[in-house]
Formats: sequence, structure tokens, C-alpha cells
Amino acid sequence: MSTSDMNETVQPLAMTTHASDVSGDSRAARDQRNDLWFKRSMFGAAMLVLLLLASIAASTLWGGGLAFKTFGFGFITSTEWDAVNNHFGALVPIYGTLVTSFLALLIAVPVSFGIAIFLTEVAPPWLRMPVASAVELLAGIPSIIYGMWGLFVFGPFMAEYLSPWINDYLGALPFIGSLFQGPPLGIGMLTAGIVLAIMITPFITSVMHEVFRSVPTQLKESAYALGSTTWEVVWDIVLPYTRSAVVGGVFLGLGRALGETMAVTFVLGNAQQFSASLLMPSSSIASVIANEFSEAYTDLHRSALIALGFLLFIVTFVVLALARLMLMRLSRKEGL
Repeated sequence: MSTSDMNETVQPLAMTTHASDVSGDSRAARDQRNDLWFKRSMFGAAMLVLLLLASIAASTLWGGGLAFKTFGFGFITSTEWDAVNNHFGALVPIYGTLVTSFLALLIAVPVSFGIAIFLTEVAPPWLRMPVASAVELLAGIPSIIYGMWGLFVFGPFMAEYLSPWINDYLGALPFIGSLFQGPPLGIGMLTAGIVLAIMITPFITSVMHEVFRSVPTQLKESAYALGSTTWEVVWDIVLPYTRSAVVGGVFLGLGRALGETMAVTFVLGNAQQFSASLLMPSSSIASVIANEFSEAYTDLHRSALIALGFLLFIVTFVVLALARLMLMRLSRKEGL
């Protein structure tokens, strides 16, 4: 082969290699640019959430500034709520919100745990789909339907059957008897707590069911092969493996219960009175705002209602922050 022939062969190869390098550099630059825009977009979405959160907190704090300025810290510690004389205190709504949410959690968590374990470990295949569908259907029912059912169906049943039995038998117990003493009104904190428990059970159950299904089958089969019972597998294998997610699901339900409005408004009684009895009517932050905001005719009254919204925001934020702290501690222990 002559020198000219060799040059003609090398030149196309060099041109092809150079074109490939240029194309590769162009693609790398384009990928880097797209990746940068993707990161900026995701960062912007995250900052938007924080901005919305800060804006909501700031707007409610600004709207409730007149009430905080007028009553000071006494707005949180006072039990008086007198719209006629413009005296407002938030202790009763705060107390009612926390008590009803705690009662709902106390009832819903064991029930949700039982349903999730039944669907995951016990139920035959033909029954799992109907039960799971029923749980999802409960989650989709509007809250006002729960409130109407609680007021017109469960409330009268509570007044006729459950409240007298609770008053007669549980009200006589030492130390805790005062919690269950009261007239059979049918509406009150206990009724609201039960209705809230029914509302949040589907949410907690769905989370528990999904995380229980994520447990590797090999772990459970190994435990069964060693002679463990179903309860031992659940307690020693499933729960430790999914502990963080289960706690997160529980606090998700708690957040739902803290902010519920319409259902609680129907069955809580909306009474601005402080009582240790769970059978007595009370009020919650959300129900007070829903009942009185349209009728607030003074600036101080409106400011007090907006201040209640700010306090509800703070209570929910503190609860979820404690949940996050607990999850972090659990994750740290699991890492060890």
C-alpha cells in the first residue's frame, strides 16, 4: 500500500473519531445542563412547601395578633369564651382537641393493627380483597357523613345504651371514675373520640398493611420453621422490621384527627366548659372556628378565632415534630 493510500485511510478514521468525540462532549454537556435544571426544579418544589408553611403560620399569627396583644399568655390558659363581652380563652378548645384526638388514637391503633395483621398473616386469599376494599371505602367517605351518622345514629345509641352502662360501671371505679361520670347526653368527648377513631382507622390500617407486606417472606418462613407461632412472628419479626413506618402511620392518623372539623362539630356538643368527664360536651379548635367565624362581628372576636387557628397549627407542628424525632431515634437504634 502506498503512502497516499494510507493517508486516505487514516483521514476518514480521524474525522470519524473527532466527530464521535464532539458528539459525546455535546451529549455530556446537555445531560449536565438537564441534570442541573432537574435539581433546581426539585429544590424549588421543596422550598415552595417551606414557603407555604411559613406563609400560613405568619398569616395566622398576624391575624391573631390583636387577640394575643389583648389577652397575652392568658389567651392560652383561660377557660372563658364570652363573645358578648369580648373575653376569649383557648384552653377549653385546646383541651377538647387533644382529648378527642388521644381517645381516637387509643381506639384506632389496636383496631388498625388487628386489621392489618389479619389481612397480612391470617385472612384467606378470597377474603383479603373484600376487607381491603372496605377499608379503602371508609377512607373515602366525606367527614360530614361521619358527623351526620354520629349525630343521628351513634349519638342516640350512645345515650340509650352505652352512656348509662359506662356511668354505672366505669364511673364507680377509683381514681378514674370521674372520667366516666355524667348524664347520658349521647354527645361529648367520648362520642367524638369514637367517631374520630372510625375516621382515622382506614388511614392507619392502610399504612400498616403496606409496610407489613414489605417484610421479606424468608424472614417469616424462617421463624415459622423454627416453631414460632403467628403471634411470635408478628411480635418478633414483623413489628421490629417495620417499627419506624408503623409509628409514622400512627402519627399520620393523629394529624388527621387533630385537624378534623365537621364530624367533631356534629358530635362534640360545642360547649365552652371544662370538664374531666368524657361524657360531657366540650369544644375543639376546629369546631369553634367552624361555628363562629361567620358570626364574628368584632375585630377581637375574629382575631381570637384566627389565633385559635395558629394554635392548632402549632399543636399539629409540635406533634409531627415529636413523631419525626421518635422516628429518627428508632432509625438510629436500628442502625446500631
